Amino acid sequence: MNFKKFSLFVIIPFLTIVGLIGCSSSSSSEGEGEKKTFKIGHIRPDGTGTDEDVKWFAEKIAEKTDNNVDFEVYPASQLGDYTVVQERVSMGDIEMQLAPVGPSLNPNMGLTYTPFLVTNWEDALEYYGPDSEIAKMVDEMLQEQNIKLLATYPKYFGGIALKEKPENPADLSKKDIKVRVPATKAFELAAKGLGYTPTPLPFAEAFTSMQTGIVDGVVGSGAEGYYADFRDLTKYYLPINTHFEMWYLYISNDTWEKLSAEEQEIFQTTAKELAEARFEAAPAETADFEQKLQDSGIEIIEYTDEELDTIAKEIRKNIWPELEKEYGKELFERVTKGIDY
Repeated sequence: MNFKKFSLFVIIPFLTIVGLIGCSSSSSSEGEGEKKTFKIGHIRPDGTGTDEDVKWFAEKIAEKTDNNVDFEVYPASQLGDYTVVQERVSMGDIEMQLAPVGPSLNPNMGLTYTPFLVTNWEDALEYYGPDSEIAKMVDEMLQEQNIKLLATYPKYFGGIALKEKPENPADLSKKDIKVRVPATKAFELAAKGLGYTPTPLPFAEAFTSMQTGIVDGVVGSGAEGYYADFRDLTKYYLPINTHFEMWYLYISNDTWEKLSAEEQEIFQTTAKELAEARFEAAPAETADFEQKLQDSGIEIIEYTDEELDTIAKEIRKNIWPELEKEYGKELFERVTKGIDY
């Protein structure tokens, strides 16, 4: 049998059938003016502040589009690890996500975790807000992945959760304490600079590693994250402002282009409302979760403003030059512009 003729004979009718099925199944979700249903994922459990924010966004979009766009909300990483979901959004398989950005598709995204870049909420708005160089940089990097950034979503200042108390928490000398860190250069160098022994591990392995003694603590989250996932193991919490945790609300470009101009405007204005409300709410939420940690029996290690300022200056002086080499002078200076080191 002539294979080419056979292939065409079989494949063409098959593609025709698939095309008809595709048209009939997508006409109600992708046609302009027709109802669209989007999947949106995030990494916090159902009922948390982040979950409520995502649901608010979904409800507002549905309301403003006369229910032409609705959402299926997937909390608690139900769609997969946030880095995996980011890739699926890039492919258009999932429409949206609210999460940190993962460096797996672009290692330079690790710059967003530059240690001690900011130390207060005013500076956080300047360096991480919607008009910041970091937001512009993330938008550019996401665009390379076929993703459009809609809003920045501030979470908290990072700290350290430990099972044992360091002798001198404000001293940067070497401590015999192993801590889990995310697999990015910024976190690894920051932990070393603070005197800890970093052990890069995925977040999914952090709890078991701390439980079994592979590590003595965790770096990479803040009071809210430690309360949610590590309060049963944590004895001490160090609110040392290791990094600023910023998340991002983004949408697949494939999905974005299927929206009408009016729907795109609704998405952008609603995302802006979400970001503005979040910047107002985040400081109080951080204080609230630090109190919840304390109420759970966890000792909060106090630092003076002078101690935190000294730590920040030392880390910038000793660690930032290495990060500059890692990410390149031009990109690093773009993120840290205006800060001496």
